[in-house]
Amino acid sequence: MTARAFILIEAQVGKSQEVAAALRSMPGVPSVDIITGDFDIIAIVEAPDMASMADIVTGQVQSTPGVKRTITCVAA
Repeated sequence: MTARAFILIEAQVGKSQEVAAALRSMPGVPSVDIITGDFDIIAIVEAPDMASMADIVTGQVQSTPGVKRTITCVAA
């Protein structure tokens, strides 16, 4: 079963478009949208298992230039 999570992302001021573009180019990130509210971007991450998902979130998403903080909401 594929693991899926919704990642809420706060970007640095003026960096939402750049962050979204970088996330869209990543494997395992099939959907990225700029949103309004407390967060700037929501992305879906899909991976074969939770360990792979953690690698994508911590190794790629959180290290993307312009990302200030993230909240990961794992789909049940």
